[in-house]
Amino acid sequence: MIVLLGVLVVILGFATRRNPLLVVGVAGIVTGLLGKLSPREVLAAFGDGFASSRAVTIFVITLPVIGLLERNGLQEQARTLIARLGKLTTGRFLTLYLGLRQLTAAFGLTSIGGPAQSVRPMVAPMAEGAAERRHGPLPERARERIRSYSSSADTVGLFFGEDCFLAIGSILLITGFVNTTYGAHLEPLSLALWAIPTALCAFLIHGARLLRLDRTLEREITAANAPSTAAGSRTPEGAK
Repeated sequence: MIVLLGVLVVILGFATRRNPLLVVGVAGIVTGLLGKLSPREVLAAFGDGFASSRAVTIFVITLPVIGLLERNGLQEQARTLIARLGKLTTGRFLTLYLGLRQLTAAFGLTSIGGPAQSVRPMVAPMAEGAAERRHGPLPERARERIRSYSSSADTVGLFFGEDCFLAIGSILLITGFVNTTYGAHLEPLSLALWAIPTALCAFLIHGARLLRLDRTLEREITAANAPSTAAGSRTPEGAK
């Protein structure tokens, strides 16, 4: 059980807001040394893990493409598109994206979205455009709130949608561990079906939070514009 101290390192590192890469690296080294691995074996384990997970770094290939698209006006076109849809508010748009992300992930299409591929270049600008059409120029605090909710819609949709696909890695890991360790016969389809109610609850709960975002933005923007409005309506004493 002493090797589980590596988990404690991760918790302490994230609680103190250290660099995530550094925290995970130190936790891996601590776990390996506590598991009586030599430094050479720990380094070999890091190398094997990286070589077997090369697909994780595939996003690096897409970054130059996304950069070129943004340089040629992708975000501006996204704002123009959302401006044509008069009844689509920020909360409604993000709720639609949440449902779409969850549905595509449930069919195994987990790589068509993501913070780098879709949230930053398209989803967040479209959500901001919907808010600007309704409220005018946005204060920085409101803009950052919209961006965070855009990212949360993508994350929640992916996290709770992918488990509904029976060939996803998490489902195969659970079934393989249970069947091997406990000698049970657990089918991936059973886990995928039991994940559907959880995904529906996640959509309803987070969808309600996204719809409530419209009222939150309205109060926040009104409060931010109130001091400037009051100052503009004040008559200078020298003009009397």
